[in-house]
Amino acid sequence: MTARRKLLGEWMGRLTKVAVVSDPDPNAVVLAELKALRDRVPQMTGALVASSDGLLIAHDLPAHIEPNGMAALSASQLSLSYRLATTAHGGGFHEVVVRGTEGHVVVYAAGWTSLTVLAGPEANVGRLHLESRPVARTIAEHLSAVADGKDQISDTDG
Repeated sequence: MTARRKLLGEWMGRLTKVAVVSDPDPNAVVLAELKALRDRVPQMTGALVASSDGLLIAHDLPAHIEPNGMAALSASQLSLSYRLATTAHGGGFHEVVVRGTEGHVVVYAAGWTSLTVLAGPEANVGRLHLESRPVARTIAEHLSAVADGKDQISDTDG
């Protein structure tokens, strides 16, 4: 009986010694994408990712812009634009460009989040789209994988 108990104890020990091996912090991964985007696009002044309900996920914004407020505005724009696209054409929403006197604000749908990109008035909007659209898809895929719980679980005993 002692050998059986010992074996059972070893099995229980292996079952309880589980480490979660996960990707880096999702916000760190998203922030790295935002910074890389900013490095590639001339005249880009900042970017942020917000959930569809306005919660800030990550940002690379200038100091004069309050990130949480901008996240809430981005979520509102996303919701309004989605509704407008659905009502007008019955299809989904991809992006909206707001062109102001001092620059551009572009909101891209990124799964259950939005990627908002800020650029100066002289920015090449075509280049901005060319660089930002794949980033929006990458962020959506990454956050979706994290939300779906695709983190790997492994046994620490080799």
